[in-house]
Amino acid sequence: MPHIATLTLNPTVDVAYEIDRLFHTRKMRTRSEFHNPGGGGINVARVFGRLGGKASSYYLAGGATGDALDALLDLHHLVRSRICIAGQTRIASAVLELESGKEFRFVPPGPAIQPAEWQACLALLGNTQCDFMVLSGSLPPGVPDDFYGQVAALMRRRDIPVVLDSSGSGLRGCLDEGGIFLVKPSIGELRQLTGLALSNPDDIANAAMAIVRAGQAAHVAVTMGRDGAILASTAGHLHLPAAPIEAKSAVGAGDSFLAAMLFAIAIDWDMNAAFRFGIAAGAAAVMSPGHDLAQPNDIRRLYQQVAQKP
Repeated sequence: MPHIATLTLNPTVDVAYEIDRLFHTRKMRTRSEFHNPGGGGINVARVFGRLGGKASSYYLAGGATGDALDALLDLHHLVRSRICIAGQTRIASAVLELESGKEFRFVPPGPAIQPAEWQACLALLGNTQCDFMVLSGSLPPGVPDDFYGQVAALMRRRDIPVVLDSSGSGLRGCLDEGGIFLVKPSIGELRQLTGLALSNPDDIANAAMAIVRAGQAAHVAVTMGRDGAILASTAGHLHLPAAPIEAKSAVGAGDSFLAAMLFAIAIDWDMNAAFRFGIAAGAAAVMSPGHDLAQPNDIRRLYQQVAQKP
């Protein structure tokens, strides 16, 4: 069974509501309420586990909301290792307005992390046993810009490939370390990283290939929403369209993409097939309401369509 470890420095307790219509000022009664453990690495672990793999979740959490996150992780039967912090774990909210079909998302920055806390995280990761280490999510306040790079260097000494899905300083700091196995930026994150407009597929592919040529990552998968995704590696690049589906939510699409692509890699699929499996998972997540992630049956059904694309 393939085994990954995921690191989530700034996890969330995800709360989702459905409401007929939003109004300012007045009290509004919701139709439903959902609670889930969230944050990039935790979402990746959830989908990876649904597909049949084993995932160990490492995360920083504190306060009463950190305890609530623990309980939610246990409900999802995730193997978890908590690094305790003084700050309160954040709560993120998503509201689906049924009348318009629009989704509104509210995501706080999260607690500041103290040096002793992120250093304890590094010490714990030094004993991790896994096939791949997944670093997912932005860096919370107080964590140094090169933290993911430090983790990557630690994993390299232990011959554990690193998979990266971050933004801003987290993305740049890890790529500066180099030697990443797979990095999955969104098109917005790649634009921020390069400072370029990247307005057409050729420009996007060239920017992704530049990361490969610089030795920063062996594989770069750029997700572009309804415009599909681009995979770059030493073998060249591949651009595939998105699967044709009715979008209900964007929550967890990138995490589902990464989990499915990595699962396929871990069971020895070739890279292009794994990339297509990831596209199918991203589409499956978009099909799901905002309180859920991609489901295996949807992923496999959509993969049959994506696999036929030239």
